[in-house]
Formats: sequence, C-alpha cells, structure tokens
Amino acid sequence: MMSQMPQPTALSRCPSCEEPLDAGDRFCGACGYDLSAVPAPPVDNPTITMNGSSPRPPSAVASVDWPLAPEVDSSDTPAPLHRAMDIRGTDSGGSELPHPHPESAHPHREPAGVRFDRPAQPDEYPLAPPAAEPAAGPAVGPAPGSPAGPAAETPADPRTADLGTPPAGTKLCVACRSGHVDSDGYCENCGHAQPRERDHMEQELGAVAAVSDRGLRHHRNEDAFAISSTALPDGSPAVVAIVCDGVSSATRPDEASLAASRTAGEALLEALPLGTHPQQAMHDAIVAAAEAVNALADASTAQGEHAPHVNAPACTIVGAVVTPTLLIVGWVGDSRAYWVPVDRSSLPARLTEDDSWAAQMVAAGLMNEAEAYADERAHAITGWLGADAYELEPHTASFKPDRPGVVVVCTDGLWNYAEAAEEMAEVVPLDAAERPLHSAQVLVGHALDGGGHDNVTVAVVPFPAPPQGAGSA
Repeated sequence: MMSQMPQPTALSRCPSCEEPLDAGDRFCGACGYDLSAVPAPPVDNPTITMNGSSPRPPSAVASVDWPLAPEVDSSDTPAPLHRAMDIRGTDSGGSELPHPHPESAHPHREPAGVRFDRPAQPDEYPLAPPAAEPAAGPAVGPAPGSPAGPAAETPADPRTADLGTPPAGTKLCVACRSGHVDSDGYCENCGHAQPRERDHMEQELGAVAAVSDRGLRHHRNEDAFAISSTALPDGSPAVVAIVCDGVSSATRPDEASLAASRTAGEALLEALPLGTHPQQAMHDAIVAAAEAVNALADASTAQGEHAPHVNAPACTIVGAVVTPTLLIVGWVGDSRAYWVPVDRSSLPARLTEDDSWAAQMVAAGLMNEAEAYADERAHAITGWLGADAYELEPHTASFKPDRPGVVVVCTDGLWNYAEAAEEMAEVVPLDAAERPLHSAQVLVGHALDGGGHDNVTVAVVPFPAPPQGAGSA
C-alpha cells in the first residue's frame, strides 16, 4: 500500500547538507540550516510560456461536456485548467549550493527519496556483441525450391544476388534497408546482425508515432512506449502516448517500463470512451501503472524493517492525451513533454517539471537551471514508480493551445541533447504534424549523433487530434 503524499511545500532533504528531514522540521538536525528560508516550490504549472496571443474562435468540432475534473492530488484545490494566454514562465536564479562532504554519501545505498540514474559511462555498458538470436517475428526458412540440408549445394552469395521482394512476414534489414532478415537473425544482403526486438522499435498510427532505441552505450533498451487512439463519447478522437524510462540502478528496469507503459495506455483506452475527464483519466492511469510496477517486486525480499529500501523494479512515466480541443499531460520522474507549434514564430514550451535533484534546487531558488543541470547530482530523481518509492504523486496539467502544433513526449535520452524548449523546437522537423514517424526518427537520430549515452525514446503527437481514420502523409 502506498504511503500518504506529503504536503507539496515539504522538503525531503536539507538543501544545505542533504540530510533527511522529518515532517514539520523547521531546522536541519544535522547542520542547523533554517528551513523557513527555503521558498515553497512552485505549483504544478508549465515552466515556459506556451503562447501569448489571444485564442482563436472555438473549434467547430463538437467537444465532450466534461464535468470539472475531480481532485487529482493530495491538496484540497481542484486541478487547474491552463489556457494559452494565462500561462506565464519562470526563470529561477539563486545562490550557490554548498557542496556536501564526500563522506556524507554512501557509495552503495541511495538517500531516502532519491534515485540516482546518471547516464552510463562508456565502460559501464559495453556494446553488445552481434546477437545470435533471431529478430522478433515469424522465423523464415529457406525459400521454396532453394537447397537445404547438408548435401545441398552452396547458394549464391546473397550480398551479390538480385534482391526480390522480401517474403511476407519478414523484416527489412535496419542497416541496408533492402535485404530481408533470415531465420538466424542476419541480413541476407549485407550480413548485418539485426538488433534484438527492443533494441530499436518504431510504431505509427497515423495520428501519433513513436521510436525507441537502445542508444550507443547501454547493453539493452530499458525504455518502453505505448501509443493508441480511441473515440470520446461524442465521437471525437483522443490520441494517447505513454513513454517510460526504466531506472538503471533498479533491478529489471526494462520490465518496469514495459509494464507501466502498457498498463497506463490500457487504462486510458478504457476510461476515455466512458466520458471520464482526460485529466482524471491520466491521473488514474499513472496510479494503475504504479501498481503494475509494484507487482514486479520480489515479495521474498520485501520483508523486515528495510522493506521500503528494497531495490525493486522502477521507472519514470510521462504521457499525453490529445483531443481536438484539449491537451493533457501527466508524469512522475524526469521524462518530459514539450509543446512545439507549427508556426515557429510562436514560442515552444516545456509542459512538465522534473522530479529530480536539479529541479528541486531550482525550485528552492538555490541554483539556476544551468548550474543545477551541470551538477553531477542533476539526474538523481526524487519521484518514480516502484515498490520502494516513498510516495506517489502523479502530476497532471491541462492545456488549450490556440494554434496547431505537436507534442513531443520523451525520455532524458533525448532531452539531454535538446534540453530547453527552444532547443527542442530547433530539432523538430517543420513538417512534424504531417509526418510524426519521420519526426520521431529524426529526433532519435539527433540523440544518437550527440553521443547516444542513454536509451532514447520519443513519441510525436500532432495537435489538434485529426479526425478518426486520418492517416499521415
């Protein structure tokens, strides 16, 4: 059972020495730091101005008459509806944070409420040797009429032979894009070993597309995504994109991300057609995803006084729901969602606020963003899905953009190479709304060209959601 969520103004650790704090502490028991001097963190709002002009006339598309979204967090205030013209940005600055003494950090145990998920160093994750197992999909034997068995003659070199159309059910080679993959997992044209199923994944559903890649340093892909679309009770479309990033310091992070993405996606597909407000549906989907990840923990190790500290499977999550008039985002952790308008003269925006050490320092006014994200502790996350999470506090936000654009939903494997909203907008292709799959491929390529230090996953969702059945260009 999950613990109660703390008040949003409470700090879990002292901003000065990083020692754990108890609820109600006014001074740090270790260094005496005056906690009343730390400003309250901002409310759950976007970090950058979304649009600044007056909205256009309402869309002619019929919208669902949703009731006010019920409570979605631990406060007594209903979740706000953000409109483009009343979203304001923040630019945090502040004094330098005193560096903790090296002996205050345990080399193996993470501090309470913090997960360290730093990008892997080159020697931590060697590149996997060529895979011998076949790629996903039906195995394909010798073509009819081809020689087989020990006595068969040696066939012509497939790399120089004429290439016909690959048989139905087989895959094209990811390297040469022309040969088909044989049952041994190698291309019959260029001989390239094909990646394992999750090493590189692509999916397109017309109104949304996603790409996930292992990257260049990790030995496996610990990211996962789920994309889908459904209809609201009035028949208008709702497009769903969920992206999850497994916490590398946890056990079986790949299983955690897969379970969370699938569960959240299924929960939204079940709730939205029933008329549930999308913001409430997103909150409930994240809770369901957390329960699915919790279920992966080994019960035999979750006994005794150290049960909350079990290194259980864990992941972050970020999701988006797009309708003809409304954009909803929800998240836990440091995976992000960005808004990039079609008209690039308009301002892009980051729609999520990280649950991370760096974001906490910026929110407390102790560092500006550049200083915080340059620190080696920047990627220590303070929120995640998993049985050893100290609390679950799903964040959700609702937006009504006044112009068309795309929502980029991604893990830090991408935004590490395009962190600010303006940087993300620069690498998103201009035709992203018409070609979401191509745009997702370009964004993954940008991360790989930058070094590919982490798994990278991105979903691109055009806004507004196109009518049901509309395909991409």
